[in-house]
Amino acid sequence: MKSPENTGQLIRSRAVILGIILAALICALTPYNNTYKQATPLGGGHFPLAPFFIMAWLTLLVAGAGRLFKKTILTGKEVLTVWMLMVLVSGIAYTGLARTFFINLTAPFHFATVENGWREVIQPLLPPALYPDSTEAVEALYNGLDGGRRMGWGEVLTQIPWDAWLLPLMTWGGFILLCYGVMICMVNLLSRQWLHNERMNLPLLRVPLLMEEAIDQKGLGRFFSDRFLLAGLAIPVFLHLLNGLHFYYPQVPHIPTLILAGPYFPKYGLFSGFHKLKIYIYPAFIGFAFLTSRQISFSFWFFFILGGLFFGLLSVLGYNIPAATLGITFGPTLSRPEETQMIGAYGVFFIFILWLARYHLLDVGRQAFGKGVRKPDETEWFSPPVAFWGCVTGLLGIVLWCRYFGMPFLASVLTVGAFFMVMLVATRVICQGGIAYFTLTVAPIDGLLAFFGPQFFTRTGLLVAAVVQKVLFADLRESLMPSLVHAGSITHRARNKRRVFAGILLTLLTGIIVSFGAMLALCYKYGARELQLDWATRTTTNVYTNIHTLLEASPRSGEWVMIFAVVGAVVMLALVICYQRFYWWPVHPIGYLTAYSSAMRILWISFFTGWLCNALCMRYGGVVLFKKFRYFFVGLIIGDFLMGGTWAVIGLFGDASYQVLPN
Repeated sequence: MKSPENTGQLIRSRAVILGIILAALICALTPYNNTYKQATPLGGGHFPLAPFFIMAWLTLLVAGAGRLFKKTILTGKEVLTVWMLMVLVSGIAYTGLARTFFINLTAPFHFATVENGWREVIQPLLPPALYPDSTEAVEALYNGLDGGRRMGWGEVLTQIPWDAWLLPLMTWGGFILLCYGVMICMVNLLSRQWLHNERMNLPLLRVPLLMEEAIDQKGLGRFFSDRFLLAGLAIPVFLHLLNGLHFYYPQVPHIPTLILAGPYFPKYGLFSGFHKLKIYIYPAFIGFAFLTSRQISFSFWFFFILGGLFFGLLSVLGYNIPAATLGITFGPTLSRPEETQMIGAYGVFFIFILWLARYHLLDVGRQAFGKGVRKPDETEWFSPPVAFWGCVTGLLGIVLWCRYFGMPFLASVLTVGAFFMVMLVATRVICQGGIAYFTLTVAPIDGLLAFFGPQFFTRTGLLVAAVVQKVLFADLRESLMPSLVHAGSITHRARNKRRVFAGILLTLLTGIIVSFGAMLALCYKYGARELQLDWATRTTTNVYTNIHTLLEASPRSGEWVMIFAVVGAVVMLALVICYQRFYWWPVHPIGYLTAYSSAMRILWISFFTGWLCNALCMRYGGVVLFKKFRYFFVGLIIGDFLMGGTWAVIGLFGDASYQVLPN
């Protein structure tokens, strides 16, 4: 007879099917919830709300059904698998893909005016296979179908001009599937190194894993009745109950969760970098910070403070560098020249990742060419040689796709390489640092533009590179690759990884189809201009405005961009050397990578608070107190997300929704 532990490692088909169904449901509801109802985002960040909210209630339902029917409906591992499949696609339905996708493909037509010159400069360069060929289809997307508001969703789907969208969707769908395939192969290649050799801590998985353990050990009641957990749970429940009632009934008092600290700092001088400082209070992110390694959580807020001081120091020294020296950049939040340090820092840290994995990658290379000893697939979904050749083939396919649509071959190689280099580094930062909300500072092609100039791409090549980047590689707040790493960790001990992997592939395919269909139906029913797509519209039109400027004037970045890129490379090199050579070294290099991220402007105080509590706990109570006290911070996380889900459900039935988590 099999032990319960071994039984828990078998993931049955029912869990995979349930995960796919719930994932599709999230993809169908997310555009409506987020853009029309303006409710709390269902799939925001790398620890999305809807999957965890559903998992929490599914956990209670499974435990209750097990006691009632004396039968295991789902094991803890299976509940965790359901959560994982929902997480994988929750971002695809919004910022991870669908939020800007259709705006991206229609903006050069709908927003073209005599003043901006897009008709004369940009439209002739647009590859026909990548864009809809019907003006009526584009205008109906923004204005809505005639009588669309009175139509049912099924009727709207039948009235969408699919003939105009079929070719672009197939062309872009092939590109997206190629990119997702490469990400899967990369994660499969590195999973043994990151999870087995480096034993990388994954803070965002701590709470789901604790809940899985409670289910399998029949200790769910003990888990939720822990006094530390209940104390932590009570704080966000009280906070968001009070503030949520205040949102709907202003006469109810509230507790501010945003403190404007900027006015306490001068506009000029050493502390001028903090003139716009804000303090956001998010209990869940404090919980994640506590569960993160102290060295990493310390590094995040430490480098954020240093970044602000560096700006003030330059001012004190008389280096008032104007923003105009940036030239034309595509970075989502890039605003000051000193932030281009991240160009060099990302490059050096990518090399550091490869250096750490050098023996593993060398062994994989030998296996791929039939010269190495094959190891059992303990952590991988499929064999490393298959992953190696899948990665090579997929990257080559993406390069050829870009080349086919007008990008020079060398530019295609370097651009695709920059895309996945940045994606890999960002994945490491998110997974190892436990950052549920992450944004890039500089975009991948910013470095290529700084070093080679816009002429390196050619006119059509520059447009394709910028648009492709906007589709998948610029807005990493809900990117797929970190979720794949978490999925690899969850399934690495499963006895039937192939079944789960097939479920992952089917979930991704279903998620793309449902997300595209849901967003198109929403736009054609109500009209994109009536939806809350201001951010998507603004950031997308900025991309085309930048492309137009580069095509017409071909401005080069100022010398300060190159100087700061070199400074970033040197600083990161020093950090990784010290991190590797000195065991007492107090800071982790990934903290430097987030110094100028807009995410850290929101999360810095959370990481400071979590680090301080962790340090005090270990200093005065040791591991014993830590194991008890961590449940308080687990309660903060669970409470924040349960309240977020509750208000999101309430928001579906109202005209507005109280926001619990960052939008």
